[in-house]
Amino acid sequence: MARRLRPVELDFVETAPLRLVFSAEVAASPTAVYSALADDVAAWPTWFTAVTAARPTDGGSGREVRLRGGTVFAERIMAKEPGTRYAYRVDETNAPGLRALLEEWRMTPTATGTRVQWTFAADGPAPLRAVLRLGRAGFGRAFKDAVRNLDRRLARSAAS
Repeated sequence: MARRLRPVELDFVETAPLRLVFSAEVAASPTAVYSALADDVAAWPTWFTAVTAARPTDGGSGREVRLRGGTVFAERIMAKEPGTRYAYRVDETNAPGLRALLEEWRMTPTATGTRVQWTFAADGPAPLRAVLRLGRAGFGRAFKDAVRNLDRRLARSAAS
C-alpha cells in the first residue's frame, strides 16, 4: 500500500466533503443482503464486477479489497449491525489523492424485500472531488448492477 488515509469515524458518512448516495430495491431480505455484504466478503467479486478480490483480515475486523485497474484498499470495519448497516473506512490505499474514505451500506425492509442504500463518503483535494462528482453516473451504474447481481445470486441460493 502506498498511503495511509486519515482515520474517520462513522459520522463522516454525513459530514464528508463529498457524499455520493445511491439506493435500489431487491427481493432478498435485509438479513440475506447483510450476510452477503458482511459475512461472505470473499464472494464480492461474484456480484460486484468492479471488485476483483476481497478477503477478510485481522480476524474479520478488516478487509482487503482489490478493484479492476489495480486499486487496493485496506479497510477497517466500522459498523456491523445485522440486517441494518455495514460500514467500513479505508485506512490504506494506492489510489492517488484520497485523504479519507468511508462507505456505508444500509438495509431497510420493504413490503417486497429490501431497500439497499450505499453511501460513498470521501475527502481529497478539490480536483479529485470534482472528478469523483463527474463519475457519479458511473458509480451509480456500478452500484445498481452490483445490487441486481447480488439479488440474483441470493435468489439462486434461496432456491437451492
